[in-house]
Amino acid sequence: MKIIAIISDLTIPLIFLGIIVYGMLKKVPIFDEFVKGAKTGLETVVNILPTFIGLMVSIGMLRASGALDLFGELVTPIARLIRFPEQLVPIVLMRSISSSAATGLVLDIFKTFGPDSLIGRMTSVIMGCTETIFYTMSIYFISVKIRKTRYTLSGALLANLAGIIVSVILTYAIFD
Repeated sequence: MKIIAIISDLTIPLIFLGIIVYGMLKKVPIFDEFVKGAKTGLETVVNILPTFIGLMVSIGMLRASGALDLFGELVTPIARLIRFPEQLVPIVLMRSISSSAATGLVLDIFKTFGPDSLIGRMTSVIMGCTETIFYTMSIYFISVKIRKTRYTLSGALLANLAGIIVSVILTYAIFD
């Protein structure tokens, strides 16, 4: 176990060192390339900032308007029918939109039920098996100027649904 901790501590410094040594061997001006990359990264941030701000404002409006709570109340009877904990409905809904909002809801679940409870474990597995679809699509597609997303949204929503279903099945199978 001690060797794993040592490897874990050394991994990132060794990667940096490897990049620098490789660059020196190839006679690449390392600092100049670093500055160019940082400049490109900053330009990307500036380009996606309006999309990011719009997404954050719309999430705030969705939460403040009560639409999320209303939708959660509509879905709760179906959740009970299929043995899905109704407390997790808001997390599942927010997870596809905003990871930070979902994380806030996860912390509430942990405070209420505990992280080692069945619901706490199920929450953790769901968070690990799903993605923030709308955030990811908007940021990545806008940054590379993709306008036609074709089946990305439907495929991502289907993958998230599969992740949620498998999370519930596995959590019940292992911990119930």
